[in-house]
Amino acid sequence: MAQGRERDEGPHSAGGASLSVRWVQGFPKQNVHFVNDNTICYPCGNYVIFINIETKKKTVLQCSNGIVGVMATNIRCEVVAFSDRKLKPLIYIYSFPGLTRRTKLKGNILLDYTLLSFSYCGTYLASYSSLPEFELALWNWESSIILCRKSQPGMDVNQMSFNPMNWRQLCLSSPSTVSVWTIERSNQEHCFRARSVKLPLEDGSFFNETDVVFPQSLPKDLIYGPVLPLSAIAGLVGEEAETFRPKDDLYPLLHPTMHCWTPTSDLYIGCEEGHLLMINGDTLQVTVLNKIEEESPLEDRRNFISPVTLVYQKEGVLASGIDGFVYSFIIKDRSYMIEDFLEIERPVEHMAFSPNYTMLLIQTDKGSVYIYTFGKEPTLNKVLDACDGKFQAIDFITPGTQYFMTLTHSGEICVWWLEDCACVSKIYLNTLATVLACCPSSLSAAVGTEDGSVYFISVYDKESPQVVHKAFLSESSVQHVVYDQQGIFLLVGTSEGKVFIINANSSSSFQIIGFTEVAKDILQISTVSLLETDIVKVMVLSSLPEAGRSRLEMFTLPTLLPQVSTTFADERGRLKDEIIHKYLYELEHALSSAVLGFQSNQIYGFCSQVPYICSYLLPEEEHTGIYILKPYKKVQSRQYGPGLLYLSSHGLWLITIAKCGILCIRDVYTLETFAWCRSHSHQGHGIQSMRISMDGQNILVNGRDDGTLVYLKWKRFGGHLASEILDYYQKLLISLSSAMDKENHYLSTTPKVSVDLGSDSEHTVIRRIRSRDIAQEAKAEVQVAMMEVEESCAKERSGGFQKQKASTDLSQDELVLTDVKKEIPWIQQKSQEAIKKEVNLFSKKRKEIKQGIKSLSKTILNMMEENDKLENIAKLDQQEFGLDLEELERLHDESQEEVAKIIKDVEMHNLAKSYLAELIKEECWNSMAVKGRALKCFHIPCVVENFPMKARTVEELKELERVLQQKKIEAECLKLRKEIVEAQSGVKLIKQRHEEDDEEEEEEDKTVKYSNLPNYLLGSLSTDFGVDTSLLSSQLELHSREEKINQIILLKDIIYKVKTVFNNEFDTAYKQKEFEIARVKERNVRIREIILDLELEEAVWQPEFEDCEKPERMLVVQDEEITAHKHIKPWHKAKELMVNHEKEHWLLIQDASTRLRALMDMMGGVLEVKKEDILRMVIPQPAFMAKPDAVWTEEERKQFKDYEKKVKELNEERDKYRKSLEAELKKLQNSIQESTQAFDEHLKRLFERRVKAEMVTNQEELKISNLAFSLLLDEELSSREKFLNNYLTRKQHEKSQTSEAVRKSREDLDVYKEHYDNLLAEDKVMDRSFKKEFSEIPGHQVDILYKLFKRRPRISKQKTHSETTSVVPFGELPGSGKLNKDAFAQLMKAMDELDNISNMPEGLDPLVWNHFCMTRRAKVENEQKVKQKAADLLEMATFLQKRVEEEEKVQQEIERVFHELILLQEEKVRFQLNLTIQILLKQGQVELENFQLVLEYSDAILINKNIIEDLNSVIRTQGQKKVASMMESKDVHKRILQIEWEHKKMEMEREDLNQKAWDIQMLFFSRDRQKYLNEPNYEALISIQIGIMEQTIAVLDKTHKKNVENCKKLLKKLGKFSNQKDIANYALSCNLREELVAVSERKDICNAMGSKLTCEKIVKERYENMMQQQKLTNISKQQAEQISILQTEVERLRMKTFPALVQM
Repeated sequence: MAQGRERDEGPHSAGGASLSVRWVQGFPKQNVHFVNDNTICYPCGNYVIFINIETKKKTVLQCSNGIVGVMATNIRCEVVAFSDRKLKPLIYIYSFPGLTRRTKLKGNILLDYTLLSFSYCGTYLASYSSLPEFELALWNWESSIILCRKSQPGMDVNQMSFNPMNWRQLCLSSPSTVSVWTIERSNQEHCFRARSVKLPLEDGSFFNETDVVFPQSLPKDLIYGPVLPLSAIAGLVGEEAETFRPKDDLYPLLHPTMHCWTPTSDLYIGCEEGHLLMINGDTLQVTVLNKIEEESPLEDRRNFISPVTLVYQKEGVLASGIDGFVYSFIIKDRSYMIEDFLEIERPVEHMAFSPNYTMLLIQTDKGSVYIYTFGKEPTLNKVLDACDGKFQAIDFITPGTQYFMTLTHSGEICVWWLEDCACVSKIYLNTLATVLACCPSSLSAAVGTEDGSVYFISVYDKESPQVVHKAFLSESSVQHVVYDQQGIFLLVGTSEGKVFIINANSSSSFQIIGFTEVAKDILQISTVSLLETDIVKVMVLSSLPEAGRSRLEMFTLPTLLPQVSTTFADERGRLKDEIIHKYLYELEHALSSAVLGFQSNQIYGFCSQVPYICSYLLPEEEHTGIYILKPYKKVQSRQYGPGLLYLSSHGLWLITIAKCGILCIRDVYTLETFAWCRSHSHQGHGIQSMRISMDGQNILVNGRDDGTLVYLKWKRFGGHLASEILDYYQKLLISLSSAMDKENHYLSTTPKVSVDLGSDSEHTVIRRIRSRDIAQEAKAEVQVAMMEVEESCAKERSGGFQKQKASTDLSQDELVLTDVKKEIPWIQQKSQEAIKKEVNLFSKKRKEIKQGIKSLSKTILNMMEENDKLENIAKLDQQEFGLDLEELERLHDESQEEVAKIIKDVEMHNLAKSYLAELIKEECWNSMAVKGRALKCFHIPCVVENFPMKARTVEELKELERVLQQKKIEAECLKLRKEIVEAQSGVKLIKQRHEEDDEEEEEEDKTVKYSNLPNYLLGSLSTDFGVDTSLLSSQLELHSREEKINQIILLKDIIYKVKTVFNNEFDTAYKQKEFEIARVKERNVRIREIILDLELEEAVWQPEFEDCEKPERMLVVQDEEITAHKHIKPWHKAKELMVNHEKEHWLLIQDASTRLRALMDMMGGVLEVKKEDILRMVIPQPAFMAKPDAVWTEEERKQFKDYEKKVKELNEERDKYRKSLEAELKKLQNSIQESTQAFDEHLKRLFERRVKAEMVTNQEELKISNLAFSLLLDEELSSREKFLNNYLTRKQHEKSQTSEAVRKSREDLDVYKEHYDNLLAEDKVMDRSFKKEFSEIPGHQVDILYKLFKRRPRISKQKTHSETTSVVPFGELPGSGKLNKDAFAQLMKAMDELDNISNMPEGLDPLVWNHFCMTRRAKVENEQKVKQKAADLLEMATFLQKRVEEEEKVQQEIERVFHELILLQEEKVRFQLNLTIQILLKQGQVELENFQLVLEYSDAILINKNIIEDLNSVIRTQGQKKVASMMESKDVHKRILQIEWEHKKMEMEREDLNQKAWDIQMLFFSRDRQKYLNEPNYEALISIQIGIMEQTIAVLDKTHKKNVENCKKLLKKLGKFSNQKDIANYALSCNLREELVAVSERKDICNAMGSKLTCEKIVKERYENMMQQQKLTNISKQQAEQISILQTEVERLRMKTFPALVQM
């Protein structure tokens, strides 16, 4: 729609006047290209700009459909190709230098082309598009047809280039991939073949990738089945399975940034990580080149990371980085060395060699272009000096016929020559600028900045502009700077809604007259200053976005205002509204622009929401308030989007610009367009601003986002239109001439203002931004510091304010903080001056206020001191002593907001916690049909937990019912099959029926069925819990998927039933514990009574349920669990106090009545003593017992005896009752102990039951896990099979395509070969028939003509200069179709020379010569056709061979898939038959040696246990028979041995008797024995002998003592003798010491004389010792070997004698 609307603007060109583009100024955002050796070009906005490097002349080519997209150049053909940016874009081919359109290429691309590239030879153009097609297309741009195309979805490409040596190769690179595309051709058919380059890892190493489709190195798992590829495990069956890799297997690869071709058809790839790769163009083998580091220290070297651009040169490449340097990579073999080549001020983004390789184009990131010329003295020239960013504002320097100025956002101001847009001078403001305006009355300009300043620039000297003045108006940014038409006033509009009026004359130092306040959102300021009037009308347009309207504010400034400015403004600089006649107007609809007309008080507005241009008439009468304006005239504008309005210098032309990019010039009265020009496009968001010169002949148009500045000139400008504006221009110049001369003279003599300016705008702007950020940070820090000072001051005031009495004397002007170093805006200066005047005016009143403040501060200080002495609960905060009520209210509001925020946060936190608690409760408690709880023993640390269970869903129950019904049906079917198959007799059938009836009766009696399978084969002990397992299938029969799923459902049901059985038992035990606790409580009541009666200090044991036994108590919060104090409202407290008071009063009343009733009972009745009160009963003593016993009477003595009797009886009764109570207590405690211990025993058994139930559950879950794993593996096998089938289908489809391509190529080859054979035959026929055609002439002439017939002209090849061939690395590029045509034309031209009559043989007829020339020319043409056909035929044969190879490769893939399918099916069948079963084994039955579990059972079989048991029973029977026979033979042999043993026994007894008789005869009979036998009183005799022996011992003892005394005397004598010997020894030792000294001296002398002999002796002794030690070592080794041999022999003999039973 947008393009259509732009094209509809054409009919507006009425009246014969039209505009044309004179030049375009813009800077490249894309790469700059060479068109030929001397011309470069680049796209900019709607234009392609060509620059001659030598003459710097510019040529412009405009795109007719908007902004230019991508661009490419063909140097050989000197053509330029570029695309537009419209929907369904086109590619335009233009020739240079004529700039005529050669062709227009139209494809199927929907959005945009991203890359274009010409082949280096031929007429081929490659294009690439991004979203949504991602299509690569090859064009023949001469014939405007697409030769081939291919889509690569999701593949973004950032560089594309042809191989300079082979147009059939094309390289496409992106940040993640590099691919080489080969173009194959067969006659007129072209096709793409893509190959991707396998990039190395980030560290430069290579990763060995495995085949994802057919992996060869998968491990073999002998237990859990086949191991499949990861794609099958992931369940992928489509094309994504061919490239699937898990996240852990993805390794980061190198990221290419740029590539370039070499003359050997190799590729150099620069990577983001700093590596340089070399890729072979044929094999795509990647080589990582090694970097050679220099030996010199690299302290001053730059850290070169990744190349931004690469260009090839001989022996290496040139690369650029982001550091502003160009490097030379010198490559040798597989290594390279980096050298500095060139230094550029900015980062280099693009480089390119000229076609003759004599110049290097260097493009920076800012858009500047440098040309480096090679030679003996290389030069670096700047062809294009880019500005620092796009143009923010433009304006003509008065009068607008020679120079103009531009402004960028960074503060760069340029002065340009209007004729050819040559930059005359530059100046940098080092601040962020916003607007620019040139003064009509002087050679000066005003620049507004974001910091609120206005810089005044003198352009008196165009080559050196200067800042002559700076006005700092306010701290808000300047948005509008407007001069009136006569240059009297400068109006500056700021973002805060103030319009400052400044004297525009430099002679007045740009005096600030004042300001007026308007709405904040100022859109435009318009002025009218006519020559015949002495006032300046000003109109300010602002928007009211809330109301959807616009506001106009108008005021009038007299031209004499600079002389009388003090009367128009107040003390603060604000202009008085009543003096400047300020009026307010509002419009019912929103305007984007409005200007004030020169006549008739008319306003013109551009509507922002509707495409209309309206005019409004201002009311003639004065008014107050807001006046609503109605449209006077409304004209529909064919421009769309928000636009701007401008008036020409004479006020008769209304110029409109808009987002569509079209400039229209309209007549003010009719609002009709009489001239228009599309200078920009809506893709670049149209036109930002425009300026027209005073004479109306020059127009500058600035684009918004496309970065172009367009200079428009009139094609046909004359007649009434030209005369009106030229006349007014002459009048205006005459009127302004005197003022201009005066002001320009003043500017020429005005010195330069010292403002911080620089030469490098970008760095200074960054520095400016950083300084502004630092200033803001410093300002914030100052504010924080001031707050801290205030807090500290408040603390000091609370401690002692007496030290700061002088602080209250500060005046208002002293409280104003001023920073001397910081520049103050003009508006603040005026405000401070007004404040000073007000201070001087009200000085007395100020003193009175100061005194009041001083007394008030003292009072507050006293109150604060009293407050400090109070308790914390009664103490006030510091903030409550403030006198600023507004501040207190603000603090109170802030605290309330903070409290509300905290309350809200707490509520949300509590809500989140409550929601989480509800979720947990719902998941873990409410959803449980059986709540999880535990049971603890009374006396032992044993805990039993039940199984928490959720209720089964309806779907689960339905599924279970279905499976049960299916199993029953299968059982009945199996039973009927057996009855049909088995042919039994009638008797057997009757018996079987009776047996079945009996079995049915037995089954009816039983409530639980059991499986026929034993537990060890069933795989669990579920039958121990009475669970029916008869419906379970045998583990050996689970082959199909449905059987496994049904088995899982039944196993889950069994688990549920086992848990239910145990939970029932648990519930019974739980009820039993409740009963036991209740019974203990009942007995504890009596126990407490007994303990109380017996006054024992025993604690009563009372069992209770814990939280784990009653978990529902955890869900209820008790009051004692809450640690925080409960917040009670005041009225609740009052109510509680009242209730407590009433309760206490009622208790007092009840207490008094109870006491009275007790007294009445005691006085009116007889006290009855209960049996329980015996222990507390006391018999009172008689009163006389207080007297002595002697004074008692007889009666009193009788009473005392009665008292003693009663006391004795009471004590006996008390003892009896106490014993009965103790027996009862013991009995109760024993009964409690027995009952609780019995429960503990029951709970222990329940614990064992719990362990067994958990074991059964784990067994069943293990079976479920095995079945689930088998199902998962089955799914993986199915996925793998589906993938292989899909892969096979795709390959078969590819096979059909390749077969069709082979068939078609073969047919084309045969047809072409037939044409070639015919052409070759014709050529031979022409050769053979030559003599026949010239048979009429003589034979020698025929021979001469035949030699001339065979002769061919020599074509001189153009030899290139040696210098060029040495510089150009690619040399002469290979030929193409166009070159062949040129060669053929050159050959025909040479044939013309041979056909010249001068080469005719003598004596030959000219007619014959002409016929001969025609025949020879036909022969040459035929030969050329044969050569071309032969080349094409060879190319077609090569194409066919490649298609055949592709077909064979696809066939091999198909055969491989078939083989893989067969293996997979075999594996699947093997997996279905190889089942995993679970077997129960008794503990201790399996014995493993060294804990080595055997996992390989390939030589084992699994058979039924019954077979083994039957075989064992047969073996056992035969063994028993053998044992019986052996026992019989053993008994017979035993009897024989017994008889032999009895015979030997009798013989030995006989021998013993004989020996005894002999011993009796030979017995020795001593005297003692004779005395014992003969003495009657033997014991008395013994006693006499003992007494004699005791006397003897006493005598011996006495003798021993005497001997001991003698020995002591002898020892004393020996001691004295020893002392004498010691003295003698001491004397000898002294002599010995002297002798030893002499001996040592003699020894030293001897050693000195005979040391050599001593050393030899020592060496000899050591050698003998070593030999002896070695000999002993050898002997010990021999003995150790003999001992080991003997030990082995002993062990062998021991094993032979006592064999061990070793498990085999």
